[in-house]
Amino acid sequence: MQHRLAKATQEGNWRKVKALQRMLTRSFSAKALAVKRVTENQGKRTAGVDNKLWDTPQKKFKAIAELKKQQYRPLPLRRVYIPKSNGKERPLGILTMRDRAMQALYLLALDPVLESVSDPNSYGFRKNRCTADAMGQLFTQLSRKSSAQWVLDADIENFFDQISKDWMLDNVHVDKSMLRKWLKSGVIDRGQLQNTTAGVPQGGIISPAAANWTLNGLETQLIAHLKAKWGVRQTKKLKVGVVRYCDDFVVTGISKELLETEIKPWIEAFLAERGLQLSTAKTRIVHINEGFDFLGWHFRKYSEKLLIKPSKKNAQAFYEKLRIVINDNLGVRQEDLIRLLNPILRGWAQYHSPVCAKKMFSRIESLLFERLWRWACRRHPKKGRRWVRLKYWHKVGNRHWVFAAEIERKDDSKGLMELYNLSGTPIKRHRKVKQNYHPYNPEWELYGETLRQERMLKNMSYRAQWAKLYASQRGLCALCECEMDMDTGWHDHHIVYRMDGGSDALSNRALLHPSCHARAHSLGLKVVKPAPAWGLCCA
Repeated sequence: MQHRLAKATQEGNWRKVKALQRMLTRSFSAKALAVKRVTENQGKRTAGVDNKLWDTPQKKFKAIAELKKQQYRPLPLRRVYIPKSNGKERPLGILTMRDRAMQALYLLALDPVLESVSDPNSYGFRKNRCTADAMGQLFTQLSRKSSAQWVLDADIENFFDQISKDWMLDNVHVDKSMLRKWLKSGVIDRGQLQNTTAGVPQGGIISPAAANWTLNGLETQLIAHLKAKWGVRQTKKLKVGVVRYCDDFVVTGISKELLETEIKPWIEAFLAERGLQLSTAKTRIVHINEGFDFLGWHFRKYSEKLLIKPSKKNAQAFYEKLRIVINDNLGVRQEDLIRLLNPILRGWAQYHSPVCAKKMFSRIESLLFERLWRWACRRHPKKGRRWVRLKYWHKVGNRHWVFAAEIERKDDSKGLMELYNLSGTPIKRHRKVKQNYHPYNPEWELYGETLRQERMLKNMSYRAQWAKLYASQRGLCALCECEMDMDTGWHDHHIVYRMDGGSDALSNRALLHPSCHARAHSLGLKVVKPAPAWGLCCA
């Protein structure tokens, strides 16, 4: 159903799009998927203003039957505030479980349409796209000697709070009555009911899609405007490129005058139609030799060579987070502190692993060591430095001064729980997704599976799943039944395609040779799940 929606959108058949969306939002399968999404994500234990949770199978099944458009009226959002890196607070809206499920249901109908009309270099909140893809596109546009030298580092003022509701109701291709109800549902802030006259509440499931739709056309319409004014050949010489991640975007150009007199006024007019405006304090035009920050990275050329590093602001915010965790746990055991710090360290290191981050990793490690040394000495004020070092720091292989705790394993043997080694994180260049990749187009299914496989290789749990599949198939390809090994390689194939609703469960996946995988997709061959090796017995 979703790839039929994408095809109708590409053909411009909006009447068919509307009919297919109506069919999808009324289907039992879509309703079940919507309930599954809101009851299995991180917010499943967070209730809205009605204090209701769907935490039992009976409640979930009843919720599926209640997802009906007739007599549906969303409840107000519950306002909460989370701290921002600049000391201010970001307002979020917590929806009720039913409102979340309804938004998830209509997002299933909106997402294929949105993917079909999105800009090529829009990377925020889209399938198989991430911040590293946006970084890779900027590297492509700025790394050469002949690349653009000037950058418009743009910032939209109060983006989610200022989006014009009238513009959204006129332009977003989703059920208008439902969208109007969500936009005008109101907010309960500190016990007071407040009307929402403008903007999209942050925290809703459909909010990122609405934000993407609002800024769609920023790239394609800008290039079309330049081609109409200057011609195709001259437009290429201007080296104008737009890279956007949700509401954060940068525009490259050949000169400062071009960005100031031509590009920036056009963008301001584009945003004004949507009730938005650029922040005069934060929007600036810089030369690539001066550098700029984008998505937590600092982009700058040194002697004609582009280097991308973690930004100072991002590193300072990260260290402050580590400092707060350590200061809030002065009396806990060492192994408990390591359990708290390791996910934070690992997540930050993996985020910056595609860029030049080794120097910053070493700097953070040095600061963290000083903080942990003070933590350890504070616990034993009457002990000497040597005693403290021997208790909390150990030698592991060739590494000295490893912050680690002695623990007992399940088999009653003793081992060490180490603090994550930031400087040991390997730096690997990220492979950017292709600009025209469409997750709901059957022609891109093979590319999407291969891309997902490459990116999931870093995940240890994914490697364990591969090992189970390989063992269950006795090391044989599910299509040709020939042996697979490190020389031949293998691909992870979904028997029921993901765009057709197929899950990531092992029962829906099989390992194939890369050539067999290509044949299965190009010829439409049906792959049958092999019988597991442990289910067979010898005669």
